[in-house]
Amino acid sequence: MPDEKAKKKAGRAKAQASHDPAAMRRADAAHFPGSSVHASLASEIGLRIVRGDYPPGSILPNEAKWAETFNVSRSAVREAIKMLMAKSLLASRPKIGSWVEPKERWNLLDRDVLAWYATAPDREAFLRTVQEFRHIIEPEASAFAAMRRSDEQMAEISLACREMGEAANLPERIRADTRFHLAILRASGNDLLVPLGVLIESALDHLFVFTTRQVGDQRRAQKLHEAIEKSIRLQRPAAARNAVHKLLADTDEGIGRGRR
Repeated sequence: MPDEKAKKKAGRAKAQASHDPAAMRRADAAHFPGSSVHASLASEIGLRIVRGDYPPGSILPNEAKWAETFNVSRSAVREAIKMLMAKSLLASRPKIGSWVEPKERWNLLDRDVLAWYATAPDREAFLRTVQEFRHIIEPEASAFAAMRRSDEQMAEISLACREMGEAANLPERIRADTRFHLAILRASGNDLLVPLGVLIESALDHLFVFTTRQVGDQRRAQKLHEAIEKSIRLQRPAAARNAVHKLLADTDEGIGRGRR
């Protein structure tokens, strides 16, 4: 009989621990190694904000509570909050604490914010947003690349396209796919597109992971990329623009299949 009581007590303790931040902190603390504690903490809090655990206007737990939850120092919490404020996810005021800013103020072109967004529950809505952005930018960027690209830039585009076709697995293909599109942005000759491409790199990676898995015929996808590469190589801007439109339409269809 005492053994049975002990088992019940242990079961209650386990259930309570699943809802107890102090119990959770040991598992969470494992994510925060070495000198990157504050960055890892910022990533954890930022992800919770972006996925909606703390809606805009919410007051966050105070430093002491975060420190207890994640078993970290209060100075690490302060640094993490500063990082999130720099990304415009949070604002802070003495005696009030930190609160979540309205979504329209968030720096959505920040690498970290994009990565958090891509893993949020409404990921497909985010991917559609990325696609709309691509429709706005990539057709004209490809046309400019066809007119302005250097031999070295063309070689980079061609290499990435070839490596897509030769990739032995999905991660290799996706890395080559991302390099292909970023190389085209660089070849466009527009200085504003270069940092923009670097910033959306994370978003493209997540988009390509999603859509590549939805596309059954990888040969078709490869041919669409090769058509873009050929048009840029032959310096045909109109053809490059049209080839990108066809690729984007194919990607749109892949996102649509993911919803069904």
